[in-house]
Amino acid sequence: MERLLLIDAHAILHRAYHAFPKTLKTKKGELTNAVYGFTSIILTGFKQLKPKYAAIAFDLPKPTFRHRKFKGYKAKRPKTDEELINQIPRAYEIIKVLNIPFFVKEGYEADDIIGTLAKKAGQNKKIEVVILTGDRDALQLIDNKIKVFLPGRGKRPSLMFDKKAFLNQYLFEPRRLIDYKALAGDSSDNIPGVRGVGPKTATNLITKYGSLKEIYNNLERIEEKVRIKLIKEKKIAFLSYDLAEIQINLNLKLDFKKSILKDYNQTKTISLFEELEFKSLIYRLPGYIKQEKEIINIKKDPNKQMGLF
Repeated sequence: MERLLLIDAHAILHRAYHAFPKTLKTKKGELTNAVYGFTSIILTGFKQLKPKYAAIAFDLPKPTFRHRKFKGYKAKRPKTDEELINQIPRAYEIIKVLNIPFFVKEGYEADDIIGTLAKKAGQNKKIEVVILTGDRDALQLIDNKIKVFLPGRGKRPSLMFDKKAFLNQYLFEPRRLIDYKALAGDSSDNIPGVRGVGPKTATNLITKYGSLKEIYNNLERIEEKVRIKLIKEKKIAFLSYDLAEIQINLNLKLDFKKSILKDYNQTKTISLFEELEFKSLIYRLPGYIKQEKEIINIKKDPNKQMGLF
């Protein structure tokens, strides 16, 4: 089965920015910690996950439909550091020089783009999808054809979540992560959830009744203390569901031919890496080690072409 790797640029950039020291600068003084970590994580993903296809999604610095539904959405998050914002154009340069197609869509988040592309690609019997992200929101997308890869950080190892791994940790189906957030909320995105319902109660309700809708259809069977909270917060619960749900039906199409990890302009890529002083990453470029071996073969056979892996 061929593998498609979908990358959440926003999540990876944020993780890299906070994981790599701000001492990572060029001799000219340009801060590069986020874009260095971003590039390193992507190159590691190529090596470990060995995809045939890849695409990447970026967030736009504009409000989304979630902000229109709920003004408080992500309102408690601190303002993005200018030092990170200034590195985003460099991330685009890296993606372009590596010849990876990228997607943005006004009014939606990178999660929605990835959700749509993943579900559509998963309909192809020959394709397996892996989502590379630092955001666990994407776990709701897991099914028999879609996995989520969370890169390691510090002493924390990388994690590959398939359906079995998710069930072992959360005790309910991946899709029910939306219902879980509708009940327990999500402080990182400022999704309110039902006041007074915590992770344990939310998990118990979902494992017993299933969806949020079924929980409300069975209110008479739920203990009074919890039932009162659910009745009082019903509108908030369903609003929270809408905020937590990743969209999977956007008008987007992935061109697999253009998404093949193919030969890129290695000279231009190395030139950009040298400009950014990413010397240690040059040796990790896809095909770089093979290129040295291929030089001998090309001398023997001038018609031999160099592959990506």
